[in-house]
Amino acid sequence: MQVIHTIAELRRILARQNQTVFVPTMGNLHEGHLSLVREAKRWGGPVVASVFVNRLQFLPHEDFDRYPRTLARDVELLTGAGCNFVFAPDEAELYPEPQAYKVAPPPALADILEGEFRPGFFTGVCTVVLKLFQCVQPAVAVFGRKDYQQLKVITDMARQFALPIEVVGAPTVRADDGLALSSRNGYLAEDERAEAVALPYALRTMADKCRDGDTTLQALEQAAMDELSQRGWKPDYLTLRRRSDLLPPTEEQRLGHEPLVALGAARLGATRLIDNVEC
Repeated sequence: MQVIHTIAELRRILARQNQTVFVPTMGNLHEGHLSLVREAKRWGGPVVASVFVNRLQFLPHEDFDRYPRTLARDVELLTGAGCNFVFAPDEAELYPEPQAYKVAPPPALADILEGEFRPGFFTGVCTVVLKLFQCVQPAVAVFGRKDYQQLKVITDMARQFALPIEVVGAPTVRADDGLALSSRNGYLAEDERAEAVALPYALRTMADKCRDGDTTLQALEQAAMDELSQRGWKPDYLTLRRRSDLLPPTEEQRLGHEPLVALGAARLGATRLIDNVEC
């Protein structure tokens, strides 16, 4: 496997490749990331993974400076997973000047849920992803479905810009107790890690009851929020949405066959966790 640090070298090497498959990451890798690489390998082309902590998607009070940088370990894991190339630019390489041109996704999708609590987050995500797409020029890009709204935003961006890239959503990888794997799980203390399973449990409960005509949508969502709050969490949202556009379903859609997803974000101690369950 080859580690590449500059855009010029990346383009020179990939010019000899066909049908590249891309897995963008921020490093500090875990089994969830490696599952994306294994999914990428199924598409047959050489696999490129990027490792870049993107300042543009962090708010001023968030953990950009303390986000773990573990490149040597990441390269070792990616090698074992069968990745062919790692693109690991430093910040000056990817942003040699202030990134004044940015991609602003539509507010109807980007300013709800995560976007409501992290203003500008999806502008930062879209900007770096589009830039990485331009660097790698893949035929396929693989993202995890754990970040459900992010996957929707990126899929729509690729479609609206007519990018010749197939965006693939890979299943969420979970620990044995049901917690979705995340780099931020490493911030949890031992007792917090044991408690963290309450978030996927609350979402699964919502998903299981989403077609229950005896309970309103508002009541389902409020019950989930109250349950986590009583356990000491600070929920931002726990909600049922349409998978197609992440807007609230009508009661007819909720009780019918409209594909839905239960999404949640909540803070446990100092750590903010997100998850989703399709229903």
